[in-house]
Amino acid sequence: MTTTPATSAPDTTRLEKFRRDISNPLKLKLFMLRRLPMAYLAGLRVAELTAERATVTVPYKYLTQNPFRSIYFACLSMAAEMASGLLSMMHVQAGPPVSMLVTGLEAEFTKKAVGLIRFTSTDGAAIGQAIAESRATGEGRTVVCTSVGTDAAGDTVATFRITWSFRAKR
Repeated sequence: MTTTPATSAPDTTRLEKFRRDISNPLKLKLFMLRRLPMAYLAGLRVAELTAERATVTVPYKYLTQNPFRSIYFACLSMAAEMASGLLSMMHVQAGPPVSMLVTGLEAEFTKKAVGLIRFTSTDGAAIGQAIAESRATGEGRTVVCTSVGTDAAGDTVATFRITWSFRAKR
């Protein structure tokens, strides 16, 4: 029987604490004001956060609009990155220190983004595994996360593929 090292097993207590803290509207606002001020100004909100899945919303409003009466692509990118980034942060917080960095971004826009757009990433398991492998080996790992943005009708408006790099700190 093979056992995994204690350093690679996530601390579910810390993972759950991070999820609770980010799900608290006041704590999320304070976090964004301190660490992500543009996300705060754009009105990004966390709609759902579990160990496997995160959903972040971005509204169409004065600060997020472009001249074509839709949401500016940079605001869409921010929400897409935040969906996978929250999953990454949650898994990083659940054990020994790991550095994380976006190393690539690819986007596909399929429909005009108006109204409230929801970006969902379901890559929590892959992120958790990459972080565990980096902690166990000390080597860097990358994960390509997909964040799909949908409008109120459920139509896909954009798909982002964000490459995250993880490396355990020594």
